[in-house]
Amino acid sequence: MSTIKETMQNFAMNQALKYVEGNPEENIPKLMSMVDKFTPKDWYAGQRDAIRGAIDAKNNWYQLILKVYDLDPGVRKAFFQNFLFNASLKGSATQDELSAREDCNIPWAILLDPTSACNMHCTGCWAAEYGHQLNLSLEDIDSIITQGKKLGTYMYIYTGGEPLVRKKDLIRICEMHPDCEFLSFTNGTLIDEDFCREMLRVKNFVPAISLEGFEEANDSRRGDGVYRKVHDAMALMKEHKLPFGISTCYTSRNVDDVSSEAYFDQLIDAGALFVWFFHYMPVGNDAAVELLPTPEQRLKMYEAIRGFRSTKPIFSMDFQNDAEYVGGCIAGGRRYLHINAKGDVEPCVFIHYSNVNIHDVTLLEALKSPLFMAYHRGQPFNDNMLKPCPMLENPEILPGMVKETGAVNTDYQSPETAEHLCEKTRPYAEKWSPAAEKVWEKGASEQ
Repeated sequence: MSTIKETMQNFAMNQALKYVEGNPEENIPKLMSMVDKFTPKDWYAGQRDAIRGAIDAKNNWYQLILKVYDLDPGVRKAFFQNFLFNASLKGSATQDELSAREDCNIPWAILLDPTSACNMHCTGCWAAEYGHQLNLSLEDIDSIITQGKKLGTYMYIYTGGEPLVRKKDLIRICEMHPDCEFLSFTNGTLIDEDFCREMLRVKNFVPAISLEGFEEANDSRRGDGVYRKVHDAMALMKEHKLPFGISTCYTSRNVDDVSSEAYFDQLIDAGALFVWFFHYMPVGNDAAVELLPTPEQRLKMYEAIRGFRSTKPIFSMDFQNDAEYVGGCIAGGRRYLHINAKGDVEPCVFIHYSNVNIHDVTLLEALKSPLFMAYHRGQPFNDNMLKPCPMLENPEILPGMVKETGAVNTDYQSPETAEHLCEKTRPYAEKWSPAAEKVWEKGASEQ
């Protein structure tokens, strides 16, 4: 991206934000006209039209925008600068340029595990497969982010383990990289008054708290009393005007809870700005295969999320059923990659195979490693975007990629072959395929 374009974008965003701050409810409807004055017509025209439509209609998305203006002003400003401008505008342009030049995937976001340790042990959690003795040092994380920014990556997402076991280091990283946005998946039980004050101070840290439904469904998987602790954490962050969201894994046992209007309303009332839904993956030799949703249950989630997305003031995303919006599988660095607590660079948080370790190679070298290049050349793995994954819906693909590239399993406690993993998903894929074809064909015929 040329310097002049970047300067114009930055100026346009700052002018628009200053304009809105004085009186959001009165000035938000005028926002897009303000932005249009400072940006070329072809820059993000579709996205700008969608925002303009939501504002004009004063629909649920407009209500969500107003909720953002209830946040702490400093946190809100950092979010707009880091997420909207650095990560999504400036960063995406750099990523596209480098991807074309280097002929490899360049990620929009990097997921990394600060630690494999956790203060809980939830049923079916893939992270538990790593063991509890591994950590990325502060210097490791700093190096990853420093390298990532050179590639245009300004979005960093912590997984684990429980990232907040490393609270002090995570806050330090926020201080070291104030131009990045940091999101952390967390069980929420370690969020307290002191940590809320730290989040307000650094301004660029956003928790995504795991919640699996109402109290009975949640605590049956995550432990007695966790549901109440999560709600206490949400109340604390709402009181401090901090942004946060929810991470929900849907399984065969909690679909009725998490697809209900009452569940969405509960999250909205608690102050959550977003909810990310993840399909249960049977990763690990001892994975609970019975937690895989049935085709009927997955369709229920598909319909519920799409329905509430048009009526509820909360940003909801289904990482399995929404693949059509991002062109299929986004792993392998196409939109994100995962670095575990030992430094192994993996294509996906659920695909525990790797050719390289971040302690031995640069981030760009990792993106050019054999397994990542197999992803780059193979994506999308299916023309039907309701079947995006090379493990879950296309179980014949992953074992071939692992074998051809010489990738090794990164589960050090109980290594699992790709063949063993995909044998567990093969019956699921066969059952899901007819439903996926029917829904995909219907969607194509309606366009």
